[in-house]
Parts: sequence; C-alpha cells; structure tokens
Amino acid sequence: MDVIFGILVPFIGTTFGALLVFFIKNNINNKYEKFMLGFASGVMIAASIWSLLLPAIESSKSIKWLSPSIGFTSGILFLLLINKIANYYKNNKKGNMLILAVTIHNIPEGMAVGLVFSGYLSGNSSITFAGAFALALGIAIQNFPEGSIISLPLHAKGINKLKSFLYGSLSGIVEPIFALLAILLTGYILPLMPFFLSFAAGCMIYVVIEELIPESQNDLKTSSPIMGFSLGFVIMMILDITLG
Repeated sequence: MDVIFGILVPFIGTTFGALLVFFIKNNINNKYEKFMLGFASGVMIAASIWSLLLPAIESSKSIKWLSPSIGFTSGILFLLLINKIANYYKNNKKGNMLILAVTIHNIPEGMAVGLVFSGYLSGNSSITFAGAFALALGIAIQNFPEGSIISLPLHAKGINKLKSFLYGSLSGIVEPIFALLAILLTGYILPLMPFFLSFAAGCMIYVVIEELIPESQNDLKTSSPIMGFSLGFVIMMILDITLG
C-alpha cells in the first residue's frame, strides 16, 4: 500500500499545479497570457536539460552521446509527424501539442520512480522506502509548475476552467501507470531509459519552438514573454538541481 501511494505522489503534484487555474481571473489580459507562454517555455527547456537529457547522458553505456542523440531526434520527428497528421485532418486544436509533450515527458519520470521502488521491493539494501519516496516527492514538486503550464495557458486561450484543470491533471496520469509498468518490467525497461528520457526532451523542445515561442512573440510591444521565460527556467532549474 505504501508503494502504491508512493507512485501516485508525482501525479498528485501535477494535479495541485493544475488547480491554480481556479484561482485566476476569468478575463486574462494579453501581457499575462504572454507571460505564461514564456513561463511554460522556460519550464520545459529547463526540464528537458536537467530532468531528461543530462540523466540520459549519465545513464548511457559506452558511447554516451548515441542513445540521447537518437532519442532526442526521434522525439522531434515524432511530434513533427503528429503535427503533420493533425493538420492534414484539420484537427490541430489549441494546446494539443503542449499536452502531448508534457504527457510524454512524464512517462520516463514515472518509469524512474517505478524502477527505484522496484529496487526497494527486491530487497536492495542501498534503496530504502524513504529514499524512493524522496525521489517521488521531488518529482511531484517539479510537476507542480508543469501542471500549471498546461491548465493556465489553455484557459487563457478560451477553454473553461474545469476542462483546463482536467487536461493539466490528466497529463500526469501516465506517471503512476508507467511506474507500475516499470516495476513489473524492470529488467526490460532499464537499458532503454536513456532513449526514453531523450525522446521526451525532443518532444518538449519541439513544442517550445513550434508552438509556445511563436505565440508568445506575436506582440513585440511587451517584454512579458522573456520575463516569464526567465522565471520559469530559473525555477525549474533550481528544482531539478536541488531535488534531482
């Protein structure tokens, strides 16, 4: 039961972040919208570097750059293909790419939590429940701004608060699912983690370049996007370094 709660903790963090949408005004001014788009870009780039690419490089065997390079490129090409398909069927709704990217990014984090708890369940003396729970709690804290960078911009684009919250919260549901999967399939998933981590990084960088930055820059009269980017990047960098 303790392990089940442990693997749910990151999802809870995402949900609390998404809840912020209920505490903002219904009418969002242009500067605030641009600020949030910049903030989301900063969070995603920092998370891509410290939460995904650096761990992918560190956990790679032999040729350190090979798996991360393949994974990162695959992530970019994957979302490029998804975007092409969505445009072909005229179904590229606002925010879809952002939701998809954050959701994909949460998959390797869920796997990481599952692998640590798997080590605890197997009796590995170097992994305690407290240590495994600390990792899950750290990821939950990191997930707080990630939940908000979905729900707040979606609401700013005209989606109602309840739907914006649900999209933000459900982007994190993959974490406990893949944590449980990792526990069941530890021996198969562990060697592929560098690829999964860098694949998620590629997806996030694609969304920042393709969707977030262009939307934040369509009004050059305000400095809100760069201020939001700086704050989001620094906050996520501090969380990743401190809790990573």
